[in-house]
Amino acid sequence: MINGFIRVAAAVPRVNVADVWTNVDNIIAMAGDLDSKGVELAVMPEMCITGYTCGDLLESHTLLEAARAGLQRIIEASSQWKLDLVVGLPMSFGTDIRNCAVALGQGQLKLIVGKEYMPTYGEFYERRWWAPAPSGMPRVFTCAAGVKVGIEICEELWVPQPPSGRAVLEGAQVILNLSASDDSAGKYDYLRRLVRGQSARCHCAYVYASAGYGESTSDVVFDSKLIVAERGDLLACNRRWDASERMVIADVDIAAIDYDRHHTGTFGDSAARANLSPREPSTLSLATTDFERRLKYRVIEPMPFVPSDAAELDERCWEVTSIQTAGLCRRLDFIHCKKIVIGISGGLDSTLALLIAVNAFDKLGYDRKGIIGVTMPGFGTSTRTRTNAHALMEQLGVTILEIPIADAVTQHFEDIGHDPAVHDTTYENSQARERTQILMDLANKENAIVLGTGDLSELALGWATYNGDQMSMYGINAGVPKTLVRYIVSWFADKAEAAGRPEEANTLRDIVGTPVSPELLPAAEDGTIAQKTEDLVGPYELHDFFLYYTLRFGFSPARIYWLAKQAFADSPLGEDKMIIKWLYVFVKRFFSQQFKRSCMPDGPKVANISLSPRGDWRMPSDASSRLWREGVERIARRRGVEL
Repeated sequence: MINGFIRVAAAVPRVNVADVWTNVDNIIAMAGDLDSKGVELAVMPEMCITGYTCGDLLESHTLLEAARAGLQRIIEASSQWKLDLVVGLPMSFGTDIRNCAVALGQGQLKLIVGKEYMPTYGEFYERRWWAPAPSGMPRVFTCAAGVKVGIEICEELWVPQPPSGRAVLEGAQVILNLSASDDSAGKYDYLRRLVRGQSARCHCAYVYASAGYGESTSDVVFDSKLIVAERGDLLACNRRWDASERMVIADVDIAAIDYDRHHTGTFGDSAARANLSPREPSTLSLATTDFERRLKYRVIEPMPFVPSDAAELDERCWEVTSIQTAGLCRRLDFIHCKKIVIGISGGLDSTLALLIAVNAFDKLGYDRKGIIGVTMPGFGTSTRTRTNAHALMEQLGVTILEIPIADAVTQHFEDIGHDPAVHDTTYENSQARERTQILMDLANKENAIVLGTGDLSELALGWATYNGDQMSMYGINAGVPKTLVRYIVSWFADKAEAAGRPEEANTLRDIVGTPVSPELLPAAEDGTIAQKTEDLVGPYELHDFFLYYTLRFGFSPARIYWLAKQAFADSPLGEDKMIIKWLYVFVKRFFSQQFKRSCMPDGPKVANISLSPRGDWRMPSDASSRLWREGVERIARRRGVEL
């Protein structure tokens, strides 16, 4: 295995109906090709040794004996492979003939599985030749890579309780399906949804191979259907009606599968109810040591919160903003409130909060003037952000207030005896708390609530002033990571352009192009931003990547580092010194800043992870980061990077 990944394949050798020796030669040749590509586990179609469409020849002793002899040839050939292979053939058992799948590899026969469910409807009449195998027969074997593999055959996926359900409760991490599913309009799309759904329900990888070219076309046509899904995601599938695409290969994440099963308590409950609870400890280590290995058949997305497909990204932006809008609508409706106070900085987060507030007010039929946008220029406010803040509020038709904070903060420095020439934490946090005090007091005055603007990434890093911008009456962006915030604001810009509001679109796009900054240090002489967040805490692309794999899968620093090397291979962010340096910063800040998250305001969960102490993430504020820091330190030593 490659650091917790196993390379799997679904493949369709060309068949000649009833021509066992030609079929066996094709199977052996294709298996050798797969083995040379580093595939560790592969499945071929139902009845691939004889061909599925043999009809009554399937009862012929001549064909049955040849099929068994052909199987033996494949087993002998497998002694030259590292690959484990599952193939299909008819086999006799006493008075029965059964439709069987056979797992083999390294010169050994590892498991025989008989098909339990025989379709006898439509074009199928399998009971004419085959007897159903007894239920409850073994379906799981351990492949050479150490992964547990379950087998089901074609129709068994379509029944109300597929055998793969029991196989995964017995420990199978990968399910292989040998199929001979003929084609009809719309069937392939339905099949892909079925495979993805079963892989999600079973927290497994599902590898599906269906018969193709060479099968009889007397009444039906078989187009090879090759699908690999993992935990609900489609990893690979072939192009239809393309005879050159006879295999698909994917690297499957066994570590992620195991984590999902640990994390989802109902999976273990299901195993216990079936009296299948495992008694042996797991042997798979999530710690990565082979940093030089590379994934060839798996794309690790550099921005896991941001879909790479344009249509999917559009859907994600709509869905996230709909969740945020619905959450805010309910909160306002419940407390009978028709006013909101928002601090508008001209940055991404406050822009998104303002846009969601406008959506909510429009949906509730409230006057947008009930949204009070407050700019609070201070020592570091740039001309660009101030201009954009005012322009956006004017374009959206909300109430605009400007309350400068410099004099109040200067007075505060005098009160507490702080030298304003010392630009330290006190200098910065005093400004953040002054702004929050203004918003809170203004909300009291207007019988409104303060809408928080901080995002998920800032919560992870603790990049907020305790009892300053860390606090609000509803944290609307608390579940949205920074990388996604940027795309959502761009999405709003596109919507404004399409609706004939070009000035609003231009303002939003300029906000997207503005460097992220708290603007707490004095601005440059020319009025530009002097303090850039990512220069201080690191690139949000990396931090969101670290956050995703830390929270979603509980991976070790070593595995996160290795995955980041795959994801950012073509980017300057993929350099060792970049990943290791900022991973160390992430680990230290993630642990040390938990106290801010322990008392964070209410806010909607929108992604598949959250840091709410009332929801997804419960961690004591005094938990030690030592093990995680030492994990990064070991990587740094091995890669020659100074921390």
